[in-house]
Amino acid sequence: MSSLQALCSGLPLRPLPGEPGTPLAGVPHAPSQGPPASLALRNALRYFPADVQELLAPEFAQELQLYGHIYMYRFCPDIEMRAYPVEQYPCQTKAAAAIMHMIMNNLDPAVAQFPQELVTYGGNGQVFSNWAQFWLTMFYLSKMTEEQTLVMYSGHPLGLFPSSRSAPRLIITNGMVIPNYSSRMEYEKLFALGVTMYGQMTAGSYCYIGPQGIVHGTVLTVLNAARRYLGIEDLAGKVFVTSGLGGMSGAQAKAAVIVGCIGVIAEVDKAALEKRHKQGWLMEVTDSLDRCIQRLREARKRKEVLSLGYHGNVVALWERLVHELDTTGECLVDLGSDQTSCHNPFNGGYYPVQLSFTEAQSLMASNPAVFKDLVQESLRRQVSAINRLAKEKFFFWDYGNAFLLEAQRAGADVEKKGAGRTEFRYPSYVQHIMGDIFSQGFGPFRWVCTSGDPQDLAVTDELAASVLEEAIADGVKVSVKLQYMDNIRWIREAARHRLVVGSQARILYSDQKGRVAIAVAINQAIACRRIKAPVVLSRDHHDVSGTDSPFRETSNIYDGSAFCADMAVQNFVGDACRGATWVALHNGGGVGWGEVINGGFGLLLDGTPEAEQRARLMLSWDVSNGVARRCWSGNQKAYEIICQTMQENSSLVVTLPHEVEDERVLQQALQL
Repeated sequence: MSSLQALCSGLPLRPLPGEPGTPLAGVPHAPSQGPPASLALRNALRYFPADVQELLAPEFAQELQLYGHIYMYRFCPDIEMRAYPVEQYPCQTKAAAAIMHMIMNNLDPAVAQFPQELVTYGGNGQVFSNWAQFWLTMFYLSKMTEEQTLVMYSGHPLGLFPSSRSAPRLIITNGMVIPNYSSRMEYEKLFALGVTMYGQMTAGSYCYIGPQGIVHGTVLTVLNAARRYLGIEDLAGKVFVTSGLGGMSGAQAKAAVIVGCIGVIAEVDKAALEKRHKQGWLMEVTDSLDRCIQRLREARKRKEVLSLGYHGNVVALWERLVHELDTTGECLVDLGSDQTSCHNPFNGGYYPVQLSFTEAQSLMASNPAVFKDLVQESLRRQVSAINRLAKEKFFFWDYGNAFLLEAQRAGADVEKKGAGRTEFRYPSYVQHIMGDIFSQGFGPFRWVCTSGDPQDLAVTDELAASVLEEAIADGVKVSVKLQYMDNIRWIREAARHRLVVGSQARILYSDQKGRVAIAVAINQAIACRRIKAPVVLSRDHHDVSGTDSPFRETSNIYDGSAFCADMAVQNFVGDACRGATWVALHNGGGVGWGEVINGGFGLLLDGTPEAEQRARLMLSWDVSNGVARRCWSGNQKAYEIICQTMQENSSLVVTLPHEVEDERVLQQALQL
């Protein structure tokens, strides 16, 4: 087995590793991409000197023909892929070692959805486009100094360039395709060529922490959905039906247990379902619809806390729930959503109900046009069933996975009369549930203990909870206090629910003040050796200012700017200017290629005063950028937060928007 030193020594060429590479049996794999292109072979061979190209060319050509993309399976390392303690990496800077730690965590088989294809989550969210890029990146990181910056072009390491100590050590862009060519069809061509890739949100920025992140987001979403739609705080006996147990969606079962409801989650891929069951995230599994309905009824009657995985298609489950309603008069579901990868519906993100999982995988490669027709028919059937249930006291929301957008494109009945382009028959969870939380600056703040020691994580948990409790004691608005209390509850219970998969990481939702205070507390604990090694701060790009996504993060912005991407780009640039260790800018993520631009960061805390100063500056901008944008779009909560922030910080100067108080001013002017 390779060592970390060998992993950082550059692309292994003499001798070449092993035999011609093939996908390993027993490991989940990404579906075949298409179409193959001869230029892709030339592009792949650029990574290798002439004396090995003759051997590799036919091997890569076969990969291209079979999978529609050259992954370079031969070069998949034989080392145990996981986040090693940071001091074990052969590097010249702490920052480089921390980035290596994060990269290897994203590719850990316990974390990654399709590890051999370098896909972390979402069906096509990659860390790199091929294994040569992985080797070269690790080599560059091992050589990097504090006066160099590594530049990444859609998975391709362009090289180390002279820089300054205050500049980011790493700049990442993914999928930055010229707008007129940013279509799904063009993406498939460019991906097949190996010249661009889909970085999702935190896969291609090396900041994924496993499904814990979306567990927490789902916990908050379901809690707040119950408050809004059902008018309750206690979810005992309430049923939440959804689908997807893969990368991000795998969190839904655990979230259902944490909030105390009955979660029924459909999944067509048996491997994904079994993975979550073995991890303890699913309490029970069944492949029988009869048994599924029976257990649901029992759990409702007894008010059990249950996470039940149904191995089958969610459309069949929704249609069975309609059958139960029509034959017994009983609506067995209270809340519903969907977390299939509908941003990628025709390449494995959504499986049609008419086919088995194996049949669907075969058809999507052999006859994409027919497969697309079946997917769209399946979407129409799913929406039809949901519409029937919604006539009862059942509430459905779009979980920002492009489900309603793709359903609309398929001709499903999701229209909301008189609505704008970002509104459908059912709301996005941002519009109804989480939007006001974002507007107050709350979002998915997270950290990773690079020592790999659970005790370090326990210390950070205690620090974070204490910081939020102190904030409440100092006095905060009722709406802010509610969010702090939800997150204190989360952080106090996190260890008990065994949420760590891969790196020793934690997430909570916090506002600007809370994020800065937590970062300062952690940095001081590192300085006094209460925490043994540096800590990486990051967030899901899905946040108050990281993402411009008109069908998700910015779907509740109604001033016409929902389709503008200034905020995400300014977030990326502003974080780089204010001390981020690395920054990332992506096209695509969550809702699909060409539908969103998102920016993210990584920030290393090493116990130094410089790290504290960077955290104060960068985290403040990372939040206030989005709050200010929402303030200008007319959001009252964001307006209040930005006014309060200006009072507390004289360096912040924002010209506040003026509302049109008399609608007659507009009407009279328009009549002219």
